[in-house]
Amino acid sequence: MEKLRAVEGRAIPFGRKNVDTDLIIPARWLKTISREGLGAGAFEAVRADDPANVFDNPEYTGAPILIAGDNFGCGSSREHAAWALLDMGVRAVIAPSFSDIFAGNAFKNGILTVALPQEAVDRLLEVATTDPISIDLEAQTVTTPFQDRFTFEIDSFRKHCLLEGLDEVGLTLARGDAISAYEATQAKHRPWLARGTGVAG
Repeated sequence: MEKLRAVEGRAIPFGRKNVDTDLIIPARWLKTISREGLGAGAFEAVRADDPANVFDNPEYTGAPILIAGDNFGCGSSREHAAWALLDMGVRAVIAPSFSDIFAGNAFKNGILTVALPQEAVDRLLEVATTDPISIDLEAQTVTTPFQDRFTFEIDSFRKHCLLEGLDEVGLTLARGDAISAYEATQAKHRPWLARGTGVAG
């Protein structure tokens, strides 16, 4: 997982409330186990219904931030929703609130979810139509070129993992020395546990 310290650039001013994971990535795209290529199916229904939608607007191509409405990511637990956003280039989503499952999936895939009051989100939606937005994870702030400054809360463990680029595998590998020392101790004091594993000779 890539380290995430700051996210800067244009933000997609979506703003819709109660966006579920089926709208983010339709069920017909779930046949793949690959994380690549799902961006093409992201928000497919929105694109089909509205030719002037923000997702097909060249102005927001590759935008690293998505601004959404309340209860973003509700519905099913499909991790493909986070994969689709990441494949679009999105590294952070700003909304008044998120589904817990979506927020967890986003975090595990290196996407920062920023919960801000509706008034702040409304202001950022306005700014996003013309100017870039900056998110500083270390300082836990969202700022604009117009001196707007909004602070957000984030779990300290999630913040650490995002800053250091640590997913579940990375967290385990970071404890490699401690794991090896524990296994060596177990092999010495309980050799019967290591038989057939190659740990003890």
